[in-house]
Amino acid sequence: MASKALGLLVCALILALDIVAGILGIKAEAEQDKEKHLRLWLFECKEPSHEAFMLGAAAIGILVIAHLVANLLGGCSVCATDEIKNASTRKQIAIAFLAFTWIIFAVGLGTLVIGTMANRKSRASCGMSHHNFLSIGGIASFVHGAFALGYYVTATMAT
Repeated sequence: MASKALGLLVCALILALDIVAGILGIKAEAEQDKEKHLRLWLFECKEPSHEAFMLGAAAIGILVIAHLVANLLGGCSVCATDEIKNASTRKQIAIAFLAFTWIIFAVGLGTLVIGTMANRKSRASCGMSHHNFLSIGGIASFVHGAFALGYYVTATMAT
């Protein structure tokens, strides 16, 4: 009974962290859009937003924590390709969730970093447009939560 309660707590923690990271990414995009900017095709001149930078940095940190929690507490121990081929169906599904979790994490983290770095104080210049990167990273955080939850559940069921 205690293990079920702990499992539910971990699932809630993973989902909460990813949801918070997603909301922060979307709020950072909204703060970035409040700044004045001049856009010409792919090039953009704009003032950086300190609030967008701080919200983006927080979203990055929380997404990393959510990913670490899911991966460290999931505990899937199959790493070699021979072990994957001989693993049970549940372990193979857990490995598929793990792979998707890493891919979505990389996309979400990358877009959040690009969007956040575009709002550094030293970036008050013209350059390539970094529009919507923060909101894409926020949405990727929501998707990461779904796959991380799927990974945690299937990995713990397989053990």
